[in-house]
Amino acid sequence: MNNEKRKIFLVDDDALFLKSLQIEFLEHNDYIVETYSTGELCVKNLENKPDVIILDYHLDGIDKNAMNGLQTLDKIKNFNPDIPVIMLSSQDKIDVAINCMHHKAFDYVVKSETAFMRLQKIIISIFLYKKMEKELSWYMNRM
Repeated sequence: MNNEKRKIFLVDDDALFLKSLQIEFLEHNDYIVETYSTGELCVKNLENKPDVIILDYHLDGIDKNAMNGLQTLDKIKNFNPDIPVIMLSSQDKIDVAINCMHHKAFDYVVKSETAFMRLQKIIISIFLYKKMEKELSWYMNRM
């Protein structure tokens, strides 16, 4: 990747998991990381223009009336459909993953020991894809 810092939103109501994910991203990559414990806080801060959002599926550990991950995903996509959102869950169920994709999630990752590595690979592919799109657009405009 280039030297440009990318902004990542991490949204999870599990404070320990959220902190460990934040530490991983700050130690291993050149990212600006913003963390949020609720979907409401994430949506409220979308004007900070995240490049990628990693969003927990449940989000009701702090407040049972809080928006869940899918409701938050829908609000993010209404705000800006081009923001890639990676859903994160402890559920290893295909129907949950498919439901997330129907709500326009970019990908779905199960919380595990390898979750950070998988997230890292997905994010790199997102940025490579966006770079290729930009170059293709530039090329097409030159023709």
